[in-house]
Amino acid sequence: MSYILETKNINKFFGKEKPFHLLKDIYIGVQKGEFTSIMGKSGSGKSTLLYILSTMDTDYTGELYLQNELVTGKSQKQLSYIRNKKIGFIFQFHYLLPEFSVLENVMLPAKKLAMKSAEQIEEDAIDLLKKLHLGHLVSKKASKISGGEKQRVTVARALINEPMLLIGDEPTGNLDSFNSENLFQLLKNLKEEKGLSLLMVTHDEDLAKRTDRTIYLEDGRIIK
Repeated sequence: MSYILETKNINKFFGKEKPFHLLKDIYIGVQKGEFTSIMGKSGSGKSTLLYILSTMDTDYTGELYLQNELVTGKSQKQLSYIRNKKIGFIFQFHYLLPEFSVLENVMLPAKKLAMKSAEQIEEDAIDLLKKLHLGHLVSKKASKISGGEKQRVTVARALINEPMLLIGDEPTGNLDSFNSENLFQLLKNLKEEKGLSLLMVTHDEDLAKRTDRTIYLEDGRIIK
């Protein structure tokens, strides 16, 4: 079976003298077009696992593969390129630059990747914002839009480099029920229409039940 993302025997320790074994023997496979949620109590290792899967934490044992390519052991420069090109991120906090316009915020990852002209990047960003019903906010400062709009702008920013995988760390955590449902439906539509793979840490059991599969973590182990 071919996976977009796969781990083999991932273990994570904290501390030197008396190492604490936080993640234990993690095996995960995420298929193309699969919407996977990760649940577990506070301290179970969910966010730590997500940072390993996103290639941002490299201090672990085991192997991480993206599209069957081993990324464990690659340099920080190589990992930065892989992250920017292949993975889109949606966090609980939007991390938009408040003094920049909505359009400028969405364009940033593509400018960093530098694989298209500035004109093409702007055209793609405007197109994305229109598809997410945010076209009317293109020139607005990020500090001047609502919380729900900010999270949808974050989705546009995550999609600008056409990633194969979207990773979310409590993406609905700061939203009310209306905006939370809107964001969830948006993510589900992306999976169905574009075949995107999604991996999302959440505390919301109702949302998790509506994903294709839920991975439960307890004391650093996958229990089901």
